[in-house]
Amino acid sequence: MESEANILVVLPLEEYQREILEAAAPKASFSYRTSQTVTPEDLSKATILIGWAPAELCRHATKLEWYQSHTSGPDAYLKEGVIRPEAIITSATGAYGLAVPEHMLAMTLMIIKRLHTYRDAQRSHLWKSQGAITSIWNSNVLVIGLGDLGIGYAKLCSSLGAHVVGVRRTIAPKPFCVEEVYTGEELDNLLPKADIVALCLPDNQGTRHMMDERRLSLMKPGSVLINGGRGASVDTDALLRALRSGHIFGAGLDVTDPEPLPPDHPLWDEPSAVITPHVAGGFYLPENLDRIVRISAENLRRYFAGEQLMNVMDRATGNRHPLTLSWH
Repeated sequence: MESEANILVVLPLEEYQREILEAAAPKASFSYRTSQTVTPEDLSKATILIGWAPAELCRHATKLEWYQSHTSGPDAYLKEGVIRPEAIITSATGAYGLAVPEHMLAMTLMIIKRLHTYRDAQRSHLWKSQGAITSIWNSNVLVIGLGDLGIGYAKLCSSLGAHVVGVRRTIAPKPFCVEEVYTGEELDNLLPKADIVALCLPDNQGTRHMMDERRLSLMKPGSVLINGGRGASVDTDALLRALRSGHIFGAGLDVTDPEPLPPDHPLWDEPSAVITPHVAGGFYLPENLDRIVRISAENLRRYFAGEQLMNVMDRATGNRHPLTLSWH
């Protein structure tokens, strides 16, 4: 019953955002904490948890019925022993479809316009051309993973005149911004044709090291790899070799494997790599947090109305069930 629900929200919310959540469950009891202030005792009382509680503390949430994650891929919370098996886990798919695709596009433009090497030259006070550049216009862009992030990136590239092809896990209706859609069985045939390969994948058994040495070698010579999904999708050592050989022109990575990337890892010093520390999403763009709140509020309404929740995660596969929310 709603009146018996203890909802623990572990997010840095403003008052107007709290009001949105509370309006969705007016009879419930709400408590607000941050990831730094939440305690085992807070978690022990919660029947619903929303946000970013440290995974190692979640074993104390013995009354939990539902966990609404703040991420689109709550990998750490799907592991055995973190969230009690009786509880539903839902993701925040739909929250990052603006921020992450824009970040990926910025990395793409930086690499194909050689802005990263110009920045390096600037540090050396070197006024010198860095060579020929390419354009997104009329390029062939392969987006692997057509969830919220992949569709967002495809939309941006398509609007700049790219020919976008997508790869997804199952056959589904083609998004308006994608010219053709294939399943993973066709990936090996698509890689040699792509000027830009963008990864927008979750972390599960089927995606780990999807881009291994063999597949990286199949990429078109001089092409670009962008990863805005999960670092484990790419074999880092194989990528480093492909970059050093010049087979791949450049890589834009917001995620790496391992993560964080160790300070002494040679990938840091690779001039053709652009690396950011998994910051494309998060709360750096205020709109992201607003979207998390709206998704959580809609799921609260559905939960107490007895309706199907959005973005329910399958613990066994790490995949999401079909019903999702998108802001596109």
